[in-house]
Amino acid sequence: MPDDLPPPAGHMSPEEFRRQGHAAIDWIADYWASLDELPVRAQVAPGDVRRLLPASAPEDAEPFDAVLADLDRVVVPGLTHWQHPRFFAYFPANSSPAAILGDLLSSGIGAQGMIWATSPAVTEVEQVVLDWFAEALGLPAAFRSDGPGGGVIQDTASTATFTALLSALHRASGGEARVSGVGGTQWRVYGSTQAHSSLVKAAMMAGLGEDAVRTIAVDPVTQAMDVDSLRDAMVEDVGAGLRPVMVQAACGSTSTGAMDDVAAIAEVAREGGAWLHVDAAWAGVAAVCPEHRDHLAGVEAADSFVTNPHKWLLTTFDCSTFWVRDRAALTGALSILPEYLRNAATESGEVVDYRDWHPQLGRRFRAIKLWAVLRTYGLSGLREHIRQGVTLAEHVAGLVASDDRFEMVTEPALSLVVFRLRAGDEQTLAAMEAVNASGEAYLSHTTVNGVAAIRLAVGSWRTTLADVDRTWRALQEAAAAHG
Repeated sequence: MPDDLPPPAGHMSPEEFRRQGHAAIDWIADYWASLDELPVRAQVAPGDVRRLLPASAPEDAEPFDAVLADLDRVVVPGLTHWQHPRFFAYFPANSSPAAILGDLLSSGIGAQGMIWATSPAVTEVEQVVLDWFAEALGLPAAFRSDGPGGGVIQDTASTATFTALLSALHRASGGEARVSGVGGTQWRVYGSTQAHSSLVKAAMMAGLGEDAVRTIAVDPVTQAMDVDSLRDAMVEDVGAGLRPVMVQAACGSTSTGAMDDVAAIAEVAREGGAWLHVDAAWAGVAAVCPEHRDHLAGVEAADSFVTNPHKWLLTTFDCSTFWVRDRAALTGALSILPEYLRNAATESGEVVDYRDWHPQLGRRFRAIKLWAVLRTYGLSGLREHIRQGVTLAEHVAGLVASDDRFEMVTEPALSLVVFRLRAGDEQTLAAMEAVNASGEAYLSHTTVNGVAAIRLAVGSWRTTLADVDRTWRALQEAAAAHG
């Protein structure tokens, strides 16, 4: 055996890592500084980026400087800039300097937090941070780690919904679902016509199938679930020999920001013996402001709740915070302990092993970036950020009201405004696409009661009143050209 082995090519020395790390941070800062003048939506055609890349990986090592250089040459032209101050499409995938540094620290630590024993700090920091956050949102005490439930950071709300459904099936089946599958029971899952598509995907992945999801009508004005229709549907299904297993309430639907009546839905779910999952992926974080908690009234009756700091609360993707009232149903559905993971701490029953709280085994130190955001902004700073988004959305609603060519489609929902051109669907979509194609701003669309509408969702930490006004002028010009 040789006395020593030469280091493989490509490993950076500590000095080189420090130099390149500074260069990477400088690149990010320069990228942010350049965003205002870049087109928001990518201006490339399919295949353009692929053609700039070699067909095979390099045989010999290249310097990291070459990677940074190719960010500008290859990557940036093919990006839609989600951190742009005039990105108003979908919902924001928000970030902030503190969150990015937190994510960098997580990557640098490189810990695996699948069980407490593999890195106790990964688990315990996450527990405390989620307790802090639950308190900040005004969530019930049962969701705290010192209660019967607790919180965990998932990758996305879609995974949280899937996890909630697995927990609901475990409880409703008395544990049989994890042993022998869904069997011959005809389970039913309920959500409004405005519920996120992840509800259907969760039913697909759980083996229930798309047909197990029954969509419930909404109020045509508010787009909130019609609770009487929910009750009627559940009674009808039970009478037909079907079994309700979960109801999903939407607090801030993707399409229009509709707010379901959680308290009323909870009563119906309880009557039918169904698990109540509250999907507040976008709007839930607004509850850091006491005046923006009305849409969560009744959440104390929920079995599970999800909201995404990575949408509107300055935390780099991915960070979806998920709480359950009774963790026994969750861990009962997902716990499995192979021999190679057995350890004294787990056997003692005194620790939480987060591998039992979601489908995947491996997990990284996501909590550190949320910890960084909560500490460096403080709750007062986070409230200021949320309130600014709501104020800017109210300003947009005022601009819509001041121009006779436009009309509101639904009432503003926190930082989301949904409106259209009175001239019709074709003109509405043409005006939006003209703005998007110009690169001036980026908006997305939906349909409400069968008519096309433009969605403008405020949320970036870099968006100002000037950005909103600039986008509105571009919309007015597009309306003149297409109206």
